Amino acid sequence: MKTAWFAILFGTAAGIASVAACGSNDGTAPDAALADSRVIDASTRFANEGDMLGWLRQEEKLAHDVYVALIDKAPPFTNISASEQTHTDAVKALLVQYGLPDPAANLAAGVFSIADLQTLHDALVAKGSRSVLEAIAVGLEIEELDIADIREMRDIATHADVLTTLDNLERGSRNHLRAFWKQLQQNGGTYVPTHLSQTEFLAIATSPQEMGGGAR
Repeated sequence: MKTAWFAILFGTAAGIASVAACGSNDGTAPDAALADSRVIDASTRFANEGDMLGWLRQEEKLAHDVYVALIDKAPPFTNISASEQTHTDAVKALLVQYGLPDPAANLAAGVFSIADLQTLHDALVAKGSRSVLEAIAVGLEIEELDIADIREMRDIATHADVLTTLDNLERGSRNHLRAFWKQLQQNGGTYVPTHLSQTEFLAIATSPQEMGGGAR
């Protein structure tokens, strides 16, 4: 997993180097607290598909909860927060189907049972609350992180319906990224991707919206 928060939580040398490479923070460039260390992946974090789904359930909840917290910052947050609720519900349905515990059950908005996700949520809300451009940058950060994570999760998934859900979630994240990118351009902002390459990020951001899979 190409985590933006791993360096800050664990103080890795790779993360420190990445922070330095990000340059100054102009409101839309990655904060030091969100620098990408690129030092762990899904295969080291999940023992099996069930573990992966438990994490994904809360990762999608994180996107929803951050967007609700920033809902007054820019128009996309209203529709996209509703879409993220659909995403986390889709993962919950898989947990129910396979008789797996739901780690997000009875958790209030902005609360997570995974400490790393709690830290990430709090950092993203704090960053996004500073300005409209920072909020849009947070949206882009979350969506590219989701795309990178989901792609790695495919190596863990074993069931066809889980793979289909991952495909739908990634399509939705690509569409969300495009919506935030459009807002960024309209507001004259800039953004440095941290989880996808610049080439891949721009290829997604500047391509047309996709239909199907419940993506918005």
